[in-house]
Amino acid sequence: MMGIRAAALTGIAALGLFGCAPGTSPADTPPPPPSPLAVFGHSSVLEFGPLLWAAKQAGPGAVVTASGGVPNLWNAPDPQLGGSVRGHAAGSPPPANNGLADLAGNAETQVLRMSLRYPDVRIILTVTEGLYRVIARRSSGIASFEDLKGKRIAVFANTSAAFYLHKILQKAGLTEADVTIVPLTASAGANAVIAGEVDALATWEPESERAAIALGDNGVSFHPPVYREIYNLNARASTLADPVKRKRVVAFVRELISGCRAARETPGEMQAMLAERSGHDLDLIRASWVHHRFPCSLPGDLLDVMVEEEKWLAAAQGRTPRERSALAPLIDDSILKEAMQDR
Repeated sequence: MMGIRAAALTGIAALGLFGCAPGTSPADTPPPPPSPLAVFGHSSVLEFGPLLWAAKQAGPGAVVTASGGVPNLWNAPDPQLGGSVRGHAAGSPPPANNGLADLAGNAETQVLRMSLRYPDVRIILTVTEGLYRVIARRSSGIASFEDLKGKRIAVFANTSAAFYLHKILQKAGLTEADVTIVPLTASAGANAVIAGEVDALATWEPESERAAIALGDNGVSFHPPVYREIYNLNARASTLADPVKRKRVVAFVRELISGCRAARETPGEMQAMLAERSGHDLDLIRASWVHHRFPCSLPGDLLDVMVEEEKWLAAAQGRTPRERSALAPLIDDSILKEAMQDR
């Protein structure tokens, strides 16, 4: 009898602990916290700085950043850029969704390219403008961009840097057929111009600055105002249509606007974050900072630039360029308007 009574008491206690505790019910159990907002951007570029800063300000667990770009909005490999879109920064956890981004930083070039397959991509904010330049070797007989004819020029194909080179050549009355294009990544291109394997380099910072420093008096830099990279924050239309996700995106954009102000006025913390994430020397990042603007707005000529760049991309891909009316929906200013309401 004692054994039976003890077993009954044990059962009653278990019910009290797990099933019938007074004042509690499954409805009272707090929901699990939402998964972090996944924000991707190539960790080697300085344009990513405000996004890193904003993610930190959002608080623990709210935002996770990883290395990648617009293709991560669909977890879509992009063989034309020569690498996987999955990786994440050393020392940081990978995003919980295994390579799928909620938001992604990239130049407008990649939005134009990816929107051919994924027309639901949306530009919601211009974070950074990259003020590109050409770094060339004086010993190659180059004193200005008009001297590029017949020269070997390193550039990362299928990127905003390649469009910038196109614009430079156009201003000089040249085309890509008048030079030898050497397709190299930004880092490899800088190494090549330093070693004398190419005559000039067209790319983004801080690789341009690294090459300029290494060349010293043998280097020449020119940057006529023919184009600036427009580095945007991008999302899928479905993300913006989700009320819960949209609220979190608006909150992140508010932090980003503060991040752009920090990038302009007190960039030290952001530069240190970039040095840690990218592996670039901090002094190199500081020296390169002047070649950027941080507007956190949507520039009035964004669509104009995209229309012109679309023609360049279409010619390279052997297709008919899309009309302005087809490109206009890729820009969505509603998130920025919401973010600015309470400021």
